Amino acid sequence: MPGVYPPGGYDLAGFCVGAAERGQLLSANNVKDGDLVLALPSSGIHANGFSLVRKVISSLRLNLSEAAPFASHMPLGTALLAPTRIYADAVKAALSAGTVTSISHITGGGLIENPPRVFSNDLALHLELKARPLPPVFYWLKQAAQMENYELARTFNCGIGMLISVRPEDADNILQKILQTGEDCWVAGSIVKRQNAAVILHHVDSAWA
Repeated sequence: MPGVYPPGGYDLAGFCVGAAERGQLLSANNVKDGDLVLALPSSGIHANGFSLVRKVISSLRLNLSEAAPFASHMPLGTALLAPTRIYADAVKAALSAGTVTSISHITGGGLIENPPRVFSNDLALHLELKARPLPPVFYWLKQAAQMENYELARTFNCGIGMLISVRPEDADNILQKILQTGEDCWVAGSIVKRQNAAVILHHVDSAWA
């Protein structure tokens, strides 16, 4: 992370360790052709892509204390540092409501590199992007950094913080249980047999225009 750590500085990080029965672990072999994919929204950039964000701020000589170009009601710094959404309640509700086959947290690598980590090489994710608009912060970054849609999707979460694949017959019940936690959720795509790319972004050019 260039420019973040001063000489002699260090990063103090923490983590949690979870325990589960072997039979409860999700495997790439669980995911099947025909599974539906539910999406949970992000609250913003979360914690990935900030090297590029900092370059944009520097090149445009923006003041973090001034109004955000994409959210005039708050300072730019506050808008960019919106806390990462915590999905624990939604995930627990999903797991208790039906057959969940995979969970993909959209972090570094965005919508292109994260989803394929949870399914086998003969499968692909078809993601429908017209279901929700591109959040203003990502549209602003796309314009400010002059990014192509594919590169935007490979760098940021683009408004989707988590993807959950489920059996089709359980999709509605799982969706309703997640909504009952107060979290937004929608059917964002499906798992299909892979023919080319591992992730297909449907209607990306019109949805993110």
